[in-house]
Amino acid sequence: MAELRLGIDLGGTKIEIAALAADGSQLLRRRIATPRGDYPGTLAAIASLVQLAENELGRRGSVGIGIPGAESRVSGLVKNANSTWLIGRPLKHDLQELLQREVRLANDANCFALSEASDGAAAGCDVVFGVILGTGVGGGIVAHGKVLAGANAIAGEWGHNRLPGDEAEWPPCYCGRNGCVETFLSGPAMCRDHLLSCGENLHPAEIAAQAAAGNAACEATLRRYEARLARALAVVINILDPGAIVLGGGLSNLDRLYANVPKLWSPQIFSDNVATRFLKSRHGDASGVRGAAWLWE
Repeated sequence: MAELRLGIDLGGTKIEIAALAADGSQLLRRRIATPRGDYPGTLAAIASLVQLAENELGRRGSVGIGIPGAESRVSGLVKNANSTWLIGRPLKHDLQELLQREVRLANDANCFALSEASDGAAAGCDVVFGVILGTGVGGGIVAHGKVLAGANAIAGEWGHNRLPGDEAEWPPCYCGRNGCVETFLSGPAMCRDHLLSCGENLHPAEIAAQAAAGNAACEATLRRYEARLARALAVVINILDPGAIVLGGGLSNLDRLYANVPKLWSPQIFSDNVATRFLKSRHGDASGVRGAAWLWE
């Protein structure tokens, strides 16, 4: 019988499961709302999705889970999660008890990067940096086909470094610091920046649409965003030198980023030529859940 891999993407608003065959083909994909603030409810929701998938497909599978945080190397408890009800919980232990099998956990941005490096936009690249630009900002690293977690399980946590360069203010971040990349480059951060600059409360898609229609204030907001993204990614390229940077999350749908940002990052990179490719994800919002499944080789 063909091998079955189950991947779960545990998000702040939805929990999604996908079942992959050995060749990476998708056999099933389902999603439900996340029981926000409810840890026992979150465990039960994950278990119900696994049971649903296995009942529908008629076989048992391996389980990989992408989480919005990391598992502490010291305590085994979840840390650094913007889904704060997971923090300090023994998520892996509890799920293994509930599902009666080994479970593999990884940061959701690492899962995204693994998906895109395995059979996505960056397939064939030795080193890939995956970026999620959505309600938060995450980063993940895949080197030679393997997720790089790091000694402290924080490799790729680019969103919680201070944004390079000068800014008029440094907004507070949920992590307790000020001026994190996430506070400038997340979707809510773009909305906040636009509101502060011109008093208009618009979503990123609305800002992009109005900029394309000639709205000068919206165009200025996008240019500020692009300049900040270029500064932040230039640091990654100088340190990691990836073959590709792949974008996911809602803001990855701003097509102008792929042309404009590399023009802005080049002067800040310590090389006469920048070969790093800047790519939109191939699997879109399925990348996180597919990468979780790929945690089992």
